[in-house]
Amino acid sequence: MKPTVPHRHPSTPRRAPGLRPLAALLGLSEPSREQWNVLGESLVVGDSAMDALVEWMYREGMAQTRELFDRALREGIAAVPDAPEPLRAFFVEVQTPPAWVDYAKIACAEQAFQRGGIDGIYIARDVSFLGGYLASGFNQTLIRTGALEKGPAKRFAETLQWALDVTSDGGMLPRGIGCRSTIQVRFIHALVRRHVAAAPDWRAEEWGLPINQTDMAATLVGALIAPFVGAMSMGVVVSRRELDAAAHLTRYVGWLIGVDEPLLPGNFREAVRILQHSLSAITNPDETSKQLALPMADDPLSWHYSVLPGIRRRIARAQHLSIAGTFLGPTAMVRLGLPSQWRPWYPMLRVPVNLIRSAIAWTVPGGRVRSARRGRRVQTAFLRTLLGDHPAVIGASARHIDRAA
Repeated sequence: MKPTVPHRHPSTPRRAPGLRPLAALLGLSEPSREQWNVLGESLVVGDSAMDALVEWMYREGMAQTRELFDRALREGIAAVPDAPEPLRAFFVEVQTPPAWVDYAKIACAEQAFQRGGIDGIYIARDVSFLGGYLASGFNQTLIRTGALEKGPAKRFAETLQWALDVTSDGGMLPRGIGCRSTIQVRFIHALVRRHVAAAPDWRAEEWGLPINQTDMAATLVGALIAPFVGAMSMGVVVSRRELDAAAHLTRYVGWLIGVDEPLLPGNFREAVRILQHSLSAITNPDETSKQLALPMADDPLSWHYSVLPGIRRRIARAQHLSIAGTFLGPTAMVRLGLPSQWRPWYPMLRVPVNLIRSAIAWTVPGGRVRSARRGRRVQTAFLRTLLGDHPAVIGASARHIDRAA
């Protein structure tokens, strides 16, 4: 029996903000009827393996089973010699990489992501993260996990920390920091899904399942592929080999985080197709879009600068609105409640800078390695700008749900 498609799924694809030029360049078309039906049906599909494990953990007592889970995540399932079978089966699966994983490609993607520097991170924040608020169905989950109260800096910092872990040198090797962080996020997703779906005001017939397959696929590809696309638009030179490597990294991270096979990319073109199709299915702004976007637009006014903080905060707000407006477009900005009068001054200023740096990186021996190291330094520094001396702890914004477990 096919699942009932929730009302949020439109009858025909909507326009995906910011992707039309690239989609046309790659020769992508609208989703077929079969692809469109999969996106609708996937709105009510969660992560069966992790959801089943979390249900078992609740039945057996979360306090005891969570300790075993954390030890297996930190040290490997072999470090839990008397592990119960449900826990053992799950960790044996996720700690055994699929045969198709190519660590050379993943290392290539890690270096390319790092070389994207601060502009790749800005794209992740101002296009993927901010533009994601156009998906009002997904917003319903965010609001019920306290996104309005906790503020955008903390939420994005957690997402950024996860992305930095995933793209760190060797981060996706077995039990590497990226693998551990991804499984941790997967666990939190299951807790949130269980908690929000049981809330009395959750309208499953309208919104589907919290943190469902379609939403996860859009978020995954938006977080790991959009920074490459945006950085290229601002002059960062990336090879076709690196783009396909980025898609391979995304495929492995998606497998590890619980996204089903039909929604995992095989190459860069496929990644853009998945992003375009999923966004055309979930983009439906409403009042929650403005509720979440406006605080994020003003968030730079509270960032942590040690020198001339007042001036730098105002400049930061203007530059991030410039990026958002350039890539999302005026219609999306209005629907997010953001200023429609903006100029693409920041991306235009960055193009020559990034082109010069890319030329040096690609022509000087060792240039790409040095460029990646510099890029990672500025990416890490941006975390401190967001949170000051406070560390970004993955899952902290959903800690009340974790404690309730």
